[in-house]
Amino acid sequence: MKLEKLVGDRFKERPSDCQIDSHAIMVRGGYIKYVANGIFSSYMPLRRITRKIENIIRDEMDKVDGQEVQFPVVMPASLWEESGRFTSVGSELLRFRDRNGSQMVLGMTHEEAAVQLVREYGQSYSKYPFMIYQIQTKFRDEARPRGGLIRVREFTMKDAYSFHTSQEDLEQYYAKCHQAYENVFRRAGVPEVISVASDSGMMGGNVSHEFMLLTPIGEDSIAICDECGYSANMEAAECIYEGVSTLQNTELEKVHTPDKHTIEDVCEYLGADPKKSVKAVVYQRNDDDAYIVVFVRGDLDVNETKVRNYIGCEFHPAVITEECGLHAGFIGPVGITESCTVLYDRSLQGENDLVCGANETDYHYKGFSPARDADIKEYGDFAKITDGGICPCCGKHSIKVSRGIEVGNIFQLGTKYTKTMGMTYLDANGESHNPIMGCYGIGVGRLAAAVCEAHHDDYGPIWPISIAPWQVHICAVRADDEEVKNTADALYQTLESSGVEVMYDDRKVSAGVMFSDADLLGLPIRVVVSPRNLKDGCIELSTRDKSVSVKVSAADAVDEIQKLIKELEAKCV
Repeated sequence: MKLEKLVGDRFKERPSDCQIDSHAIMVRGGYIKYVANGIFSSYMPLRRITRKIENIIRDEMDKVDGQEVQFPVVMPASLWEESGRFTSVGSELLRFRDRNGSQMVLGMTHEEAAVQLVREYGQSYSKYPFMIYQIQTKFRDEARPRGGLIRVREFTMKDAYSFHTSQEDLEQYYAKCHQAYENVFRRAGVPEVISVASDSGMMGGNVSHEFMLLTPIGEDSIAICDECGYSANMEAAECIYEGVSTLQNTELEKVHTPDKHTIEDVCEYLGADPKKSVKAVVYQRNDDDAYIVVFVRGDLDVNETKVRNYIGCEFHPAVITEECGLHAGFIGPVGITESCTVLYDRSLQGENDLVCGANETDYHYKGFSPARDADIKEYGDFAKITDGGICPCCGKHSIKVSRGIEVGNIFQLGTKYTKTMGMTYLDANGESHNPIMGCYGIGVGRLAAAVCEAHHDDYGPIWPISIAPWQVHICAVRADDEEVKNTADALYQTLESSGVEVMYDDRKVSAGVMFSDADLLGLPIRVVVSPRNLKDGCIELSTRDKSVSVKVSAADAVDEIQKLIKELEAKCV
């Protein structure tokens, strides 16, 4: 293709509203155009990139016996009512009524549609196992879209659903899909993506993994242990801590702490270590505004995902009123109002001589012992793992907390959807069972943006050849020179006829403009034909990542380019 015909403008300056590099590059380079908050149109370069990503995904899904299908974007609400998610999912699910007044939804995920498609087919154990997948547009009404294609409302996603007659069979297939995902990311040019244990969230199920590209701009926090290889999303990572109990077991004493509301202020005022204090964090249920109080050791933070999973409902930060019986800044376990749901983190179990709120304005307790002073029936894991904390796997103080972009996820769903939607099969003995499901997703546009985020410089993207929009970029510097034009034209025609994907720039622009546009397109191989090089019978051959920069004979150029293509492709196998 000739660059002069490529629709879309390229810009020198970074857009002021683009906070992360991949977003800025894709706007500057003519890949995307803003339509609405979290919604973009794609130009041809990005479409070629995502098409190649989709083909890699298809190849890997087909290798694990996946069958491609297509579900509707718009679904009747009745499907989601069957599963119970029509009301349980929040405002991320876009609900509307059609002209007949029927309640409809825009698909943000397709578990319900998958079960609806195969529940009649899968009535006999002899049909199992099987997996179906699609690559489809989805809409998730994100409250805070950000980062260009990193977090959007409308997006293209590969989602796959497997069906099994035993947990063992699901686990074996889950491992195959895990490996297939590693293959996808390696072939797409980001082998540095890691798998981490994660929280299943609204998807349900007990086992799930996220695939993360570690980057400072990531919106997820990942706990990683370099000692044993443990990795988990912060939401799912178990918090392990060493006890801080002492031989001293003093009397419970109420002390005056005027205007001391925070852990830091109270501990400084009383000369206590925050590890020897109790922090109270208060929420309210979304459905009835009932209060939830979580008590955790003073130096730790509450993990809201763990709390949400434990109580089984959505909640929000509390607004504490005079009538609720709670005293903001002075809430403690002793004598707390019975109208609240109260949770105790296990960091408090077995401890003594702690500082805590006295449930009275301007007063705290010293010498608090949970076992002695509070009727605590149960402790749970409600705290966030910390940087430098104890690894739940090897027990060493080796946890590092990093940031990452989620580019894929897989879940063992169990029977959450088949049971609620009445999908059953008869086994060999004629007994009825619900199939067991797995779910496997990859965001196509997000993966493209993540690759750009991982591989770019100050001038533009450095696309891996496996997903680059074109393989070779020919720059005819001084195309008004007859020899340059003839040589570049012949090279372009020969490469294209041999199946090489070529972008050809023969515009009458300066070399600076030409090279700037080439950087923004980020194609793996650049070929420069110029009067200076042709005087020596050569052309210049280089790679976008600057690992190769050579001059080759014009007569050997096609062979040298094809050789370099094969070398680059071998890195993405």
